[in-house]
Amino acid sequence: MVEGDSFFVTVRLGEIEKVSQAQEKRLGLRLFFGSSSATASTSDISRGSIERLIDDTCAMARSTAQDRYSGLPAPEELARDLPDLALFDDSGQSLSVEERTNLALEAEQAALGFDSRITNSEGAEFSNQAGRVIYANSHGFSGEYRGSSYNLSVVPVAALNGSMQRDYWYSSQRKFSRLEPPESVGKKAAARALRRLGARKVKTRELPVVFEPEIAATLLRQLSSALSGYSLYKGASFLVGKLGSKIASELVTVVDDGTIPAALGSKPFDGEGVSTRKKTVVEKGVLQSYLLDAYSGRKLGYASTGNAARSAGEPPGVAPTNFYLAPGAHSPEKIIASVEEGFYVTELIGFGVNLVTGDYSRGAAGLWIDKGELSHPVEEVTIAGNLKEMLLNIEMVGNDLEMRDRIAAPTLKISRMTIAGD
Repeated sequence: MVEGDSFFVTVRLGEIEKVSQAQEKRLGLRLFFGSSSATASTSDISRGSIERLIDDTCAMARSTAQDRYSGLPAPEELARDLPDLALFDDSGQSLSVEERTNLALEAEQAALGFDSRITNSEGAEFSNQAGRVIYANSHGFSGEYRGSSYNLSVVPVAALNGSMQRDYWYSSQRKFSRLEPPESVGKKAAARALRRLGARKVKTRELPVVFEPEIAATLLRQLSSALSGYSLYKGASFLVGKLGSKIASELVTVVDDGTIPAALGSKPFDGEGVSTRKKTVVEKGVLQSYLLDAYSGRKLGYASTGNAARSAGEPPGVAPTNFYLAPGAHSPEKIIASVEEGFYVTELIGFGVNLVTGDYSRGAAGLWIDKGELSHPVEEVTIAGNLKEMLLNIEMVGNDLEMRDRIAAPTLKISRMTIAGD
């Protein structure tokens, strides 16, 4: 059972565009008849509605094909102790609608007032969510936890000599007190937009590529998808059969940890009641673990890794918790200084990634690196390679990891990729 309370407000150029507040309560039921199963949910928690839900779910489960891999996790896999991970903070709940709106307005105003070249805005948004999850199953598990999140973002537009560029910045935290101040969010967004003015194209060539942290995190997202048990047993991942093999540079250590206090991806148990834990997925380039729920684990011959994720009305899937690339020894400045000529990527466009083959091709924008320094902005280029080679060719990892999202990475340098331009 899940219940939640959410609020968001969007503003643009000092005016409120949309404000919304919603409450939800939903009961999900997953039933098994032998190895047949069905899942359904209802937002009507009355006795009559629940009885109908049970009858309907039983009828669906009886008519579903048998699947010998289906079923709950083994009782010994279920969580015994539920740690307090400091996931809930209601201090922001007492804010009035006006106070919450002012946070978005202040962030946008800070961006617009940062520089005369910031001439427009695509808006700013403040949102907060609070919720509770209660889960029980017939293997004797019962547990619950509460969580919250606070989010602030702004997207300013910069203009110069008839050309315009946009960029963004955001802050997202479990604790309201940890949210970045509106002025800081606005100024960072404005500075990011301004540095893109005067962007040029470049000639096609092969050179080193540096991913800023936000972009490096997208590489981790692709990796987490390739590590999902569902991708693996369907043969839809370039990492099939690679457990115990070297898949990345020895500088690469990737961790999935659902127990970090107050982190956005933390929770005491997963969508099936299995304990979340810290596990090293890639250790010094060697693949040590997949990401599995009970079903995909059985299909592959392994135990669940505590990565089941589900909504109230859906069967479990697989998702990372707090999934991050461990920080390295180098500052971002040192990484950039190591590049004689190359590309510092700040935005990716499109979805040109094939997880089966690893082929990677995405539109990109960013800044050119010339003689170890950021030189001029670049746009309308494509960076291309293969995930298998990209992971192996990571030759520097930054020390600037910040857990700003569930999936995070520091600055990283890939020794060579194709940069396609003119």
